[in-house]
Amino acid sequence: MKNISVVGCGLVGGSWSLVFARAGFDVTLYDPSPASVDAALGFAKTAAEALVAQDLLNGQSAEMVLARLKPVDTLARAVRDADYIQESAPERLPIKLALYKELAPLAKADAVIASSTSGLPASSFTADIPGRERCLVAHPINPPHLIPLVELVPAPWTAPEVVDRTKALMKRIGQVPIQLNREVAGFVVNRLQSAVLSEAFRLVEDDICSAADVDAAVSEGLGLRWFFMGPFETIDLNAQGGIADYCDKLGPMYHDLAKEQADPRPWGKALVAAIEAQRRQNTAAGQLDARKAWRDRCLAALVKAKRELMGKES
Repeated sequence: MKNISVVGCGLVGGSWSLVFARAGFDVTLYDPSPASVDAALGFAKTAAEALVAQDLLNGQSAEMVLARLKPVDTLARAVRDADYIQESAPERLPIKLALYKELAPLAKADAVIASSTSGLPASSFTADIPGRERCLVAHPINPPHLIPLVELVPAPWTAPEVVDRTKALMKRIGQVPIQLNREVAGFVVNRLQSAVLSEAFRLVEDDICSAADVDAAVSEGLGLRWFFMGPFETIDLNAQGGIADYCDKLGPMYHDLAKEQADPRPWGKALVAAIEAQRRQNTAAGQLDARKAWRDRCLAALVKAKRELMGKES
């Protein structure tokens, strides 16, 4: 794969374009809104300059990377030479259906078409297009230029070699792909996040603790371990005899907790308003963008530290 196209230039598309350009690829960018393309290029410029300062641009200058971004004014121009197309259009099924109906005949027959969708299965918008076997989901964790994980989710008709090619490309550009064996609602990351969020809302709703204390339980507790290892490795190292020993000792407790948590609750308006009020005490509405920038600086520092840490340990 040599030629990359990013179709859809919102926050995710702009971040994707930087991921590919940082890895040395020329990237065509297209969005039906010229303002969105301009915004994506502006985002890439700001983010690339920050990555230089944080030593996360692989020794390249921002100008060198940004020169690889090529905005075009039609979908046909964007995809005609593309070996890989990263689609990041809005998360609405009618938009995806119309886009893929237009895009598929314009793309090369062997081009991989991957969607950034965070919840729609590829089968819901690729069933009736020519060459549907080259389509899959490649869902990033936002922002992908800082968070490397990508979920690869094939449709029932996706060709295995398409998944293999996409996985190889993701590794080549420095991302970390995980592969799902079949489509499932929410994929992996959102299903895990859903379980944590459901319990987080429950703890506040039941007046067990505040929203700030739930956040601290993760950021100052679970998150410090999960920063560099997953839940299975965590419990494998939390018992003398490993994961089997841990499950033997604590499995019944977790089963009882799961029974308590088995009644799903909606996030009601009153509950959301209460948590909103608590959050605004920490971060005023007018400071959200500044706080997001702070988040990205922290993520960059953590990514850099993790590379150094894991490199020394390997």
